[in-house]
Amino acid sequence: MNERPLGVLIVEDEVLLATELEFLLDEAGCRALGHAMTADEAVTMAHDLHPDLALVDVHLADGPTGVEVARRIHQDCGGVALFMTANVKRLPDDFAGACGVIGKPYSGNGVRSALHYLTACLRDGHAPGPPPVGLTLSPDYIALWGLHELAKAS
Repeated sequence: MNERPLGVLIVEDEVLLATELEFLLDEAGCRALGHAMTADEAVTMAHDLHPDLALVDVHLADGPTGVEVARRIHQDCGGVALFMTANVKRLPDDFAGACGVIGKPYSGNGVRSALHYLTACLRDGHAPGPPPVGLTLSPDYIALWGLHELAKAS
């Protein structure tokens, strides 16, 4: 990945939260590619837009379908999903292929820090250090991004 802004798909059924995320993406130097409110919209947009990252809520307009969305973005589109949810306990152990989770409620600073961190991870193929407070990485991405000391602790 070169120095272009990270292209991000927002998968969130609450319009005000999605709008807030668009502002946070802009402030973090990322580019919002679109906003999906249902599972079908999200997967179609991911296929069409090829986002670098998808911010995915677990509960969408069509029900608790976000876990399946993340799995399909990972498996079918080769994309990276990040859960942003108040339903952290609903996530499977494998995070459905997602790189991690930010629990709601979240702060603007926390989201911006996580976006800067994930931009570096995706650009460089390894983590610049431990994840910022509020971002929990999945076991697969801890290993992928070379955070072996975190892998031993989990």
